[in-house]
Amino acid sequence: MKSESVSLNRSALLALQRATHATLHLISTELVDLDLTASEINALANLADGHGRTVSQLGAAVGARPTTLTSVLDRLERRGHITRGTRAGDRRSVLIELTDSGRAAAAVIAQTLTDIENRALEGLPAEAVAGFYAVLDALIKEGS
Repeated sequence: MKSESVSLNRSALLALQRATHATLHLISTELVDLDLTASEINALANLADGHGRTVSQLGAAVGARPTTLTSVLDRLERRGHITRGTRAGDRRSVLIELTDSGRAAAAVIAQTLTDIENRALEGLPAEAVAGFYAVLDALIKEGS
């Protein structure tokens, strides 16, 4: 996009915020049976690939500071969805991993996110979807 001004009624950032709020509501509604907060869903979704992460790695993935993430992790640990252990070769680093119940919840979350995304993007031209991801990548780069 050229250096022309973006008006607020056509702002990609405001549209992204609106889409975020709408999808968070939809995700919470579809996953109500899991009885998880949006932050807990986000954390489990980012652990769904089965790879353990340090608190700082998970914080970067979910967009939260490690200190903010601590209460989310406390709740997930109390519910038996995660464990916190030490990382091989670095006892100071806390490694977050899913338990069996955490893997089951994360699988439901991952499938729900996939289903929502597929429904939302169904019928859109491939070029439009590629453009959407290009915009997201540009915004992520700007924020990094």
